[in-house]
Amino acid sequence: MISKAPNGVDRVVGQRLRWRRRELRLTQEQLGERLGLTFQQVQKYEKGINRIAAGRLYEISAELGVDISYFFDGAADLIGLPSQAVQEANSPEPPNLPVIETDAIELIQAYQAIADSGVRKSLLNAIRAAASAALREADTGPDDEC
Repeated sequence: MISKAPNGVDRVVGQRLRWRRRELRLTQEQLGERLGLTFQQVQKYEKGINRIAAGRLYEISAELGVDISYFFDGAADLIGLPSQAVQEANSPEPPNLPVIETDAIELIQAYQAIADSGVRKSLLNAIRAAASAALREADTGPDDEC
């Protein structure tokens, strides 16, 4: 018998809902008002505690300005898993999804506002170089000499 309880895919959909809501700088309360829901219901959707019905997901996608497939990005790994892995994915622990901090969302929005592709590419290269240097430092430690 198939369980009606939320599973790993529901948590992926909830995380994507949260990402998009935050990207648009909406509070749970604001999104709830637009959809005729309480902020608690939006919160439960985002945490994957409550499943989102197909019709409701369609309404949410329209309100957030994304295609419904947006919510399933990253879920393919959970859908195609063997049955034991699906059981683990259905555990109360959420899947290991990246958490996007507010600063990262603001960085993306600012980056996308830059019209000059050369400037965008330069910034991307600078960020990659900084990340690479940070990873090297983490691997070797600040006191190690190369």
